[in-house]
Amino acid sequence: MSAFATYLPFNARSQCLNLVQNHPVTIRVVNPRRTKHGDFRKFLDGRSQITLNKMENPYRFLITFIHEWAHWLVMKTQPFRTQPHGTLWRQTFKQQMLPFLHDQIFPEDLLRLVAKHVKNPKATLDADPSLAIALKRYDPPNDKSFIFELETGTRFKAYNGKIYELGKLRRTRYVCVELVTKRTYLFAAHSEVQKVEN
Repeated sequence: MSAFATYLPFNARSQCLNLVQNHPVTIRVVNPRRTKHGDFRKFLDGRSQITLNKMENPYRFLITFIHEWAHWLVMKTQPFRTQPHGTLWRQTFKQQMLPFLHDQIFPEDLLRLVAKHVKNPKATLDADPSLAIALKRYDPPNDKSFIFELETGTRFKAYNGKIYELGKLRRTRYVCVELVTKRTYLFAAHSEVQKVEN
C-alpha cells in the first residue's frame, strides 16, 4: 500500500489508490507546514507532484488530497489559462469528492458540513469556519484554542511566533494588537492560537 494511503480514513483507502493508479503524478507526504495543508506543482520538465502534510486527522487528509487531486486533473485537461480555484476546479473537486460523501467514510457530524463545503468549495479548508471547527474535534489534543473561545484582553501566540492581545470582534474578524510593534492585525474567529499568560 502506498504510504500516503495510511493517513486516509480506512474505508477511503482503496478508492484513493484506484484514483492515482497509472497516473504520472508523484505523491509526497511531508512534515507539517505552517501555511498550508497541501499543494500541487507542475515542474518545467513535465513532472507533477502533490505534496500533503502528515496529519493525524484522516478526514482533513482526505479532503486535502482530493483538493490537490482536482488541481492535477484540471491541469491535465486545461494546462493553460485557468484560475487555480475557478469554476473548472470547483466542478472537478465536487465530482471527485461525491463518491466519498457517505457515512462509511465520514462521521455523521462531519458529513453534512463536508457536503455543504463541496457545493461551493473554498481555496482552503481554513476559509470554511464551520468545517474547520468541526474537523478540529478529530485532531489529536493540543494546547491551542480558537480565538473566539478566548476572552477580550487575552494574550496569545500566533503561528508566526509573535504575541498578540485579543481585542473586539469586527464583523467576522477580531482586532488584535501585536505587543512588540503595537500594530493592529485582524484574525479570523476560528484561527487556532496558543494562549499565553499575561
